[in-house]
Amino acid sequence: MEDAVLEVLERIKPMLKLHKGGVELVGVDGKTGVVSVRMLGTCVGCPLSELTLKGGIEAMLIENVPGVTEVVAVK
Repeated sequence: MEDAVLEVLERIKPMLKLHKGGVELVGVDGKTGVVSVRMLGTCVGCPLSELTLKGGIEAMLIENVPGVTEVVAVK
């Protein structure tokens, strides 16, 4: 599952880089399907980062990686 998550994140990163932001994988819990990521650059503290996290990153991961149930941001 982790490789599939990394593959999707690589497709997302160029969009975030357009706004000087980024995301990195912290971990994947294969039992619960929870993916932990760290937001980087201008995404840190951005008022829209929650929308990016849930409406963008989480939606793409759930759609493309079987077993993913949620994406959470960690510091």
